[in-house]
Amino acid sequence: MTLVEQLQIWLGAFLVLSLFSFLYKDNPFYKFAEHIFAGLSAGYYIGLIWQNVIIQQLIDPMFDQGRWWLVFPGLLGLLMFARFFPKWSWISRISLAFIMGNTAGVFLISQLHGIVLPQTVATMLSLDPRNGFGTVLLALIVVCGVISTLVYFYFSKEHKGILGGTAKVGIWFIMISFGAHFGYTVMARISLLIGQVRFLMFDWGGSIKQLF
Repeated sequence: MTLVEQLQIWLGAFLVLSLFSFLYKDNPFYKFAEHIFAGLSAGYYIGLIWQNVIIQQLIDPMFDQGRWWLVFPGLLGLLMFARFFPKWSWISRISLAFIMGNTAGVFLISQLHGIVLPQTVATMLSLDPRNGFGTVLLALIVVCGVISTLVYFYFSKEHKGILGGTAKVGIWFIMISFGAHFGYTVMARISLLIGQVRFLMFDWGGSIKQLF
């Protein structure tokens, strides 16, 4: 292991332990590591956006391919910086309104064709008795969950009687869904924790053994 590799491992171990120190209490080491992480993330994304968006999708097409109409979205992007000037900050709302409206329209169609319709078709096909009792039963549970959840968010009529009972079933499905998502998030965080503990035990531990 070279000196540079050892320095990288020790620096990484210092930052990991600094972040873990927050488990005791807030301290300067944790703040130092947190600020480094935030700064590196901001710098990385600035470079990524500059290279992959501004250069590849704006400057190169304009000067190499003659697509000068891209100057209009470029101007909309520049207007976003008007927020740094309180007197002219209202101008940035023009770009923001265009981005929100355009994004909403694009994602509405993409989500409809990419998620809603394929999932609806898959659920309906699963109701075919030839797929077996287990598959049909799971498909019926999914259909009941979707309908009851949509009924829960139907606020045009008071939730009483059959409508109220169906809405209560929808609450159970919502809670089960939230629990599943929370469990998945916890598992993902535990996986990250295991990776950092292995780094400290094997990489940093191996470096300590090599030095001493």
